[in-house]
Amino acid sequence: MNNLTVIRIQHELDIVEARQKGREISKKMAFGSVDQVRITTAISELARNIYLYAGSGEITLEELADGHKAGIKVAAVDKGPGIADIKKVLEDGYSTSGGLGAGIPGVKRLMDEFTIDSVFGEGTTITAIKWLRKR
Repeated sequence: MNNLTVIRIQHELDIVEARQKGREISKKMAFGSVDQVRITTAISELARNIYLYAGSGEITLEELADGHKAGIKVAAVDKGPGIADIKKVLEDGYSTSGGLGAGIPGVKRLMDEFTIDSVFGEGTTITAIKWLRKR
């Protein structure tokens, strides 16, 4: 399967496009409505962070299938300033923009797998996977 969709994030409306693509793909893959909301919320948070902190970047959505299980992989990639303290960013309530500080910790909770790789001054890649539950 491994279909790949790439959405450039440069404008606020790109966040909406990324959400819509995520909803379309998760619906097509037969995720339940609750998981569709989890996936689109995670995509929205990641895209918003790119827009707010890096200025531009991209969201990639990849359909995963290995015969035994299927899922969607969401990657947020930017060449922004990077994250100085990843541990701090993963704390609930921490925010550098005056927001609620629920973004990245929320994405981690909403998805099944989560990795963050950031080099200060070079950029950030956050990858999150949601696996399709057997019904």
